[in-house]
Amino acid sequence: MGAAGAATPAATGRPSVIQLVFREKGALYAAYIPAFTDGGLFVPTTREYTLGDDIYLLLSLPEDPQRYPVAGKIAWITPANASGGRTQGVGVRFPADEKTRLLRLRIEQILGTNISSSKPTQTL
Repeated sequence: MGAAGAATPAATGRPSVIQLVFREKGALYAAYIPAFTDGGLFVPTTREYTLGDDIYLLLSLPEDPQRYPVAGKIAWITPANASGGRTQGVGVRFPADEKTRLLRLRIEQILGTNISSSKPTQTL
């Protein structure tokens, strides 16, 4: 019959594209990953990924009409049925470039004092 194992969606060699729209600061706070040196976001998804996979985000922030393209990498995976009722998805690490550094600063500006809050998030 064929080779054993599951086919991976990334077999095409092209990174997947996910449109991510944050309408509220609370949702952005829950997804933002300040622990990554260059910033990052949690992306809820049921799609299978492998650590290091390329992923392309089209990001919309609260009260900001601009859409931000981000070419990130999968840096962690929260599997289905994760402990603590965490949402299935992936952590996307932002690249270390100037455009993304400005995006990280914009996210942190939007979050303001929330960034140091102790409210639970979907992330680390």
